[in-house]
Amino acid sequence: MNASERIRATSLNGATAPRIRSFTDQIPRNGLIVSCQATPGSPLRESMIMALMAESAELGGAAGVRANGAADVALISSRVALPLIGINKLGDPDDVFITPTAEAALEVVEAGATIIALDGTERRRPDGTALAEQIAQIRERSEVPIMADVDTVDAGLAARRAGADVVASTLSGYTDGSGPGGPGPDLELVSALAAALDCPIVAEGRIRDESEALAALAAGAYAVVVGSAITNPVLTTRRFVDRLDTFAKTT
Repeated sequence: MNASERIRATSLNGATAPRIRSFTDQIPRNGLIVSCQATPGSPLRESMIMALMAESAELGGAAGVRANGAADVALISSRVALPLIGINKLGDPDDVFITPTAEAALEVVEAGATIIALDGTERRRPDGTALAEQIAQIRERSEVPIMADVDTVDAGLAARRAGADVVASTLSGYTDGSGPGGPGPDLELVSALAAALDCPIVAEGRIRDESEALAALAAGAYAVVVGSAITNPVLTTRRFVDRLDTFAKTT
C-alpha cells in the first residue's frame, strides 16, 4: 500500500473503503513539510535519491513531503507513509510551470500525491484556462486537497475564490508581479494572507533556518515548507564558503 492509499484508506465494517482527507487532517498545525526536489543538472537529480531524502525527512519527524514529477512522487509514495504534496513542473521556468494544467495535476495524483500544489498566480496559464477552470477540471476527477502557490495577496484572494483549499507564499519574489524577493521568507505576505483568508496559509520560499520557520508560524502560517536548507547540499556548502571567504577578506 503506497502513501496515497494509506492516507485515503479507512475501515468500514471490516472492509477498506477510499476516503479523501482534508489538508488539515493530513498536515498538523505548525508542521514541517520538507521539499525533496533537485534542479536539472544537480548530482542529486535521481528519483531514488529524492526518495531517500523523503525517508530521511520522515525519520527526522517531518509532517509531510513535497515532490516534483510523477516518477519522484511514485517512488516516494511507495517508500514513505507521510502526506505527499505533488507538483509537476512543466514548460518555461520563467512562466506558469508549477502544475500548469489539470492533466499535469492528475498525473501526480495517479502517481500517489495526496495533496496537489499548483501555480496560483494571476498570470496566464499555458493552455489558456483560468485558475478556476483548472481547479474545476481537477475536481471533476479527483478530490485531493489543492494548494495554490501565490505571489501576492490579490493572487491569494483570487485562488481561494477559485476553489483552492490552501494558499502558500511559494512564489513571492519569483514573479514580475511580486518584485524581487529578499534573502528570507516573505513574512509580510504570510501575515497578510493569514489575515485575509479563511483557509490554511503555508509559508514557503527562502526559509533558511529554524528561526525563520518560527517567524513564519508567528506571522500566521499554519505550516511551513523548507526545501534547499534541508535537501540542497550544494547551496548549503556555497553559503559556508561565501561566509568563510568574507571572513578571509576582513582578516
